[in-house]
Amino acid sequence: MAPTPNTHLTDSRAGDGPPARRRVCFTMNLRPERVDDYLAAHEHVWPEMLDALRAAGWHNYSLFLRRRDGLVVGYLETDDFDRAVAEMDATDVNARWQSSMAEYFTDPAGRGPDQTLERLTDYFHLD
Repeated sequence: MAPTPNTHLTDSRAGDGPPARRRVCFTMNLRPERVDDYLAAHEHVWPEMLDALRAAGWHNYSLFLRRRDGLVVGYLETDDFDRAVAEMDATDVNARWQSSMAEYFTDPAGRGPDQTLERLTDYFHLD
């Protein structure tokens, strides 16, 4: 029997009302030798950074780590990811946070961590 195509790849809820939040997943790459320092920095995320993320529409935001090679996987839900990113880009606190995090990430082009994220394709979901 052939599988049925999944028609609800990104909607986290169906029906009328406000737009459904979209699930977003992305990866970034840490310098493996800096993993412990990066984790320590996230034990004390600035309250104003958390407030800015919430105000920009970042919900249910989590980061996961594969320690052996520094792979970071991020997950969040938002109504409009491009808008949420643009709103964060417009804040001073995000510029300061990204600057403070840059030393932990690998990027030959010297971009900030938020400029190196690679968005993943959502292809299956089970509620």
